[in-house]
Amino acid sequence: MISVKEALQTVLNSIQNFDFEEIPFIKSVGRILKETIVADRDFPPFNRVSMDGIAIDFLQFKNGQRDFKIEGIQAAGSIQIALQNSENCIEVMTGAVLPNKANTVIRYEDVTIEDGIATINIDTINDAQNVHPKGKDGKVGDVLITKNTIISAAEIGVLATVGKSTVKVAKQPKVMIVSTGDELVGVDEIPLEHQIRRSNVFTLVSLLERLNIPSETAHIADDKPILKSKIESYLQEYDVLLFSGAVSKGKYDFLPEVFDELGVEKLFHKVAQRPGKPFFYGKTDSCNVFGFPGNPISTFVNCLAYFYPWYYKSIGIKMEAETAILNADVSFKPNLTYFLQVKLSSKFGHLIATPINGNGSGDLASLVKTDAFIQLPNDKIEFKKGEVFPVLKYR
Repeated sequence: MISVKEALQTVLNSIQNFDFEEIPFIKSVGRILKETIVADRDFPPFNRVSMDGIAIDFLQFKNGQRDFKIEGIQAAGSIQIALQNSENCIEVMTGAVLPNKANTVIRYEDVTIEDGIATINIDTINDAQNVHPKGKDGKVGDVLITKNTIISAAEIGVLATVGKSTVKVAKQPKVMIVSTGDELVGVDEIPLEHQIRRSNVFTLVSLLERLNIPSETAHIADDKPILKSKIESYLQEYDVLLFSGAVSKGKYDFLPEVFDELGVEKLFHKVAQRPGKPFFYGKTDSCNVFGFPGNPISTFVNCLAYFYPWYYKSIGIKMEAETAILNADVSFKPNLTYFLQVKLSSKFGHLIATPINGNGSGDLASLVKTDAFIQLPNDKIEFKKGEVFPVLKYR
């Protein structure tokens, strides 16, 4: 049995490179950018009017002029026109090119227009006010979005602005999620007294959807020949296999020996933690195998603690560890790392973790009442209110 730290490092040493794919930019939200996005021209590409109003030569106002004859209108999207007489003005619309020979915009609210004359009603204006200068936001060739950025709505706007109709993103791994056990029946079935509905596999599907990873699911009965046959094909077809159940010491927990017979290199089996101690991890040349224990909380915490970091490192994302302040004293005697369920809140900018008592690793319903696991180390048995520890958030 190895420590949580050793197990995580082992997983992180076995990352995969999934390469990249090119997709329509509008479909890329949540994906990982795999190219650097640069400005194809200055931003803005011209001196841009930022208020509806009139454009003037500031020098005339400075010299005391307040009435300006309107020469014309500069609409957004129209070709730049020029101020023919510096004592006149041009009406301008937000987003338009600033007319040539004009340098300052006064908003309509500060102007009275009558009989083609615009009168400025305020005593103070600033040179170049209400003008967004060409290139202020970025020059042609400037880096606008760095590689390995998680694309959000903000990045979508930039991609559109620079004409990136398609974009290179990290290719997602091909994942199969497998549940095992004769006690499991479908979600839409009525279980007998000795049966339960499948839930872990759908929890994993949802945890992967948070990462924008699509997955397929399968259920295999506790029959070793069938397990071996199915898993043999999955190892060839998928980049990642996630299992829930059949990795402990029960008589029908066949997965570890099936993995061995199929040439899966065992990197560890059993981690000094609670919940999730029977966790199996191994690999072939082309497939990573995560064998999570069948208890719901065990599956949940191991996916967050090991699969998530493995995925992030595989696609080149560095995720900062989060911590929280323990909001109550906790005692835990076993020499194991303890992933304790907590409810999170915020106080004065600090994350506060309040322990919530569940009924063990099989208490799936307790997840609904909590937000995260706080990770308590195995080097002591008393954890005091006010101490800070890492947290694995799932809300």
